[in-house]
Amino acid sequence: MGRKSLREPRQKEIIIAFYELAKKEGLENASIAKTAQLINIQPSLIMHYFKTKEYLLYGLVEYILDKYLLIFDVKGKNTISSLEELIKVIERLFSNKWNLLFDDSVSYSCYALTFRDKTIQGRYRIVLKALRSRLSALISRCIANGEIEVKNAETTADLIFVLVDGAYYYLSLIRDKKEYGENLKRYKDHAISLLDISV
Repeated sequence: MGRKSLREPRQKEIIIAFYELAKKEGLENASIAKTAQLINIQPSLIMHYFKTKEYLLYGLVEYILDKYLLIFDVKGKNTISSLEELIKVIERLFSNKWNLLFDDSVSYSCYALTFRDKTIQGRYRIVLKALRSRLSALISRCIANGEIEVKNAETTADLIFVLVDGAYYYLSLIRDKKEYGENLKRYKDHAISLLDISV
């Protein structure tokens, strides 16, 4: 897939600290020095793993993907049908579980950098392709098992994520919980309708 995981515990600890700092102070105010101070290490140790703040940002995008892929970890998926697993994933995509996996302000700040930084743009494309690929594979399994009759798994997965991306961008502006819930349910129902099934 062309991505590197944050395998070393210290490396991941630094990225998590950078993320927490960005949540609290904004991505533009997060720095190597502040990150080092937060976890009580020398800035030089951070620079051993991440040469500059840009490299920290690249690591942060990898962290976003690792967090977002958790939405596909459905408990008991070995004991349910592929269709039941697919429905659970879509329900999770349109729920607080998905929205709480990663802070919106940090995610959108990272996304805004795609317009100025080609490396971040490339890494974000990897994030978005990986999510669509996982959903497409699940839809393909349902097609192969005769559980749904979707013509194109990739297109359907892409359209569902277009709904997800647009939904949360819009919903981030809504403060009324009832309105938020009603809209989220409508988007989820429309995503499920793309599978041409009823639940």
